[in-house]
Amino acid sequence: MRVSRAQAEANRETVINVASRLFRERGFDGIGLKDLMKGAGLTQGGFYKQFESKDDLAALASQRAMESATSKWSSAAASSSDPLQAVIDFYLSPGHRGETGDGCPLVALGADAARQSPDVRKPFQDGIKAHLQVLEEMMPASDDADASRKAMAALSLMVGAVTLSRILTGEKLSDRLLETAAAEVKRIAGSEKDD
Repeated sequence: MRVSRAQAEANRETVINVASRLFRERGFDGIGLKDLMKGAGLTQGGFYKQFESKDDLAALASQRAMESATSKWSSAAASSSDPLQAVIDFYLSPGHRGETGDGCPLVALGADAARQSPDVRKPFQDGIKAHLQVLEEMMPASDDADASRKAMAALSLMVGAVTLSRILTGEKLSDRLLETAAAEVKRIAGSEKDD
């Protein structure tokens, strides 16, 4: 049965959204096309009508995941009188640590993305730049270069901390790692001085 153009577009969007979540949960190579399409409630046969390849879908799903992550950062920042603290509280939290399907794609797929094609890596690069821009705007700095360096250090620390916290099997050490990273990001930003 032939589907309408509107239904085909809705199906495509569903596949991209499902792939965005499933790739973050299982990695790019951790799920096949059959299971991706099944997760979207569609048959595998329709895949090539909507996408050129799994790589094409991976690039689109990565873009969707990075846009969602940047939006979460911007929303957290906009909802508080202390934007940096709001982002730290959201990102470096046990709740985010446990959000494998809807959490940060840099954490879930960073190492995996580094081994992918330039088309799949590009949304990550664009997302990193967007995250850095959000952070730079929160950094009290004497000049743009200083704000940029602080944002790069903070993003690296935050992504690394969540990545390591997900690896750990002990919740106590995992929580301590997140708390330590949060304090260090504030120190980098200049919000908190060394003791």
